[in-house]
Amino acid sequence: MACFAGTCPLGALLRNNVSESNGNSVVHYEGLRLQQIMQMPSPSNHISASSHRCRRIKAMASPTVAAPKREKDPKKRVVITGMGLVSVFGTDIDAYYDKLLEGESGISLIDRFDASNFSVRFGGQIRNFSSEGYIDGKNDRRLDDCWRYCIVAGKRALDDANLGQQVLNTMDKTRIGVLVGSGMGGLTAFSNGVEALIQKGYKKITPFFIPYSITNMGSALLAIDTGLMGPNYSISTACATANYCFYAAANHIRSGEADIMVVGGTEAAIMPTGVGGFIACRALSQRNADPEKASRPWDKDRDGFVMGEGSGVLVMESLESATKRGARIVAEYLGGAITCDAHHMTDPRSDGLGVSSCISKSLEDAGVSPEEVNYVNAHATSTLAGDLAEVNAIKKVFKDTSELKMNATKSMIGHGLGAAGGLEAIATIKAINTGWLHPTINQDNLEVSVTIDTVPNVKKQHEVNVGISNSFGFGGHNSVVVFAPFRP
Repeated sequence: MACFAGTCPLGALLRNNVSESNGNSVVHYEGLRLQQIMQMPSPSNHISASSHRCRRIKAMASPTVAAPKREKDPKKRVVITGMGLVSVFGTDIDAYYDKLLEGESGISLIDRFDASNFSVRFGGQIRNFSSEGYIDGKNDRRLDDCWRYCIVAGKRALDDANLGQQVLNTMDKTRIGVLVGSGMGGLTAFSNGVEALIQKGYKKITPFFIPYSITNMGSALLAIDTGLMGPNYSISTACATANYCFYAAANHIRSGEADIMVVGGTEAAIMPTGVGGFIACRALSQRNADPEKASRPWDKDRDGFVMGEGSGVLVMESLESATKRGARIVAEYLGGAITCDAHHMTDPRSDGLGVSSCISKSLEDAGVSPEEVNYVNAHATSTLAGDLAEVNAIKKVFKDTSELKMNATKSMIGHGLGAAGGLEAIATIKAINTGWLHPTINQDNLEVSVTIDTVPNVKKQHEVNVGISNSFGFGGHNSVVVFAPFRP
């Protein structure tokens, strides 16, 4: 939810790979599956480069100048082989992205509970959700929506990856883990338990009160249902949760602890305690008369974020594993980073170092130069300070933003809190797959300082070279993940 700005020199992003031969330095530059060998005569400070893309590169003839190095080991390359979600637009991935491309708002008045006395009475409430075929009736009635969304999104992601139960039963399940986090956990289960305690006494508290409230239960229940015995836990870093999970899951694969990770975020906080709590934080838009216009990132008339909910889950897998089983690969996870502002519970750092350093570190981890990135799925919550702080951080890292596109998924679905990064990662991957960027809607009066193309109000065709997805959370938690088209 919090967004900040800062700076980091390009040199910190780059790694060096230089060898000496007959007085010449040979620099191997590996960009988006691009390898260029540059001959560097000793007397000259210029480098000529040739490649299959016929680019020319000029650089200082210094052994201290580094170049990005992309991972090549198939055991450590991490690819995306499945996606699943529960959203305000339903559970079908293509339908979800089609709605985003159309610029349709999923924000409406809340009718799940009586919100008539609340100062905020709208949100991205999910309606007509069904878990049929994924959760048995008895458990479905007991579960908090947070875990219902998680189980359905997780199983749909597994199905999308051709990892249904019959296939899983033939695999080594100790090599497959689950890491689905939540910012708030089972908030309805918790609220109901407290209400029972106050009104009827402790003997009336359900035995499911604690299990269905704690944030690790989504990962646990999904593993119990599917028999997955690999790394299993949850992360809770407010609105940065899902990206933290992607980053951690990828590292489990890279370290050899797992071959496959089912990973993402889930949230169901559109209920009295959740809405009331964020009203108390003075974080929400109060545009009750026009809910669809309330979420308006970077617009001068924004007045706070809009609550959303749902779950977004990816199947992340080593390239070696995906290749062995003939999996369909939809994108590649190149890298990521996490940092902390160490400043304030909700306010941005004045120097913005947390966010800009997180972006820079994510590119370093990915082996990507800033010039290769041409798409940002922004955190962009529609808050007064956060939106501009994120833009300033982006400008610090990407010196030339003329070819950069930046959009805000939250303008249409609201802020999914712990699920936001999962839902937005799916939007980022669909942008890579389709060549179309969804618009940022409600762009009527753009802030003057926002000079990056925000894809205002209408979708745009755009071939994504490398895309990043930002998520920041209360507590100063910053996270950035990097995706790109998969190329063998």
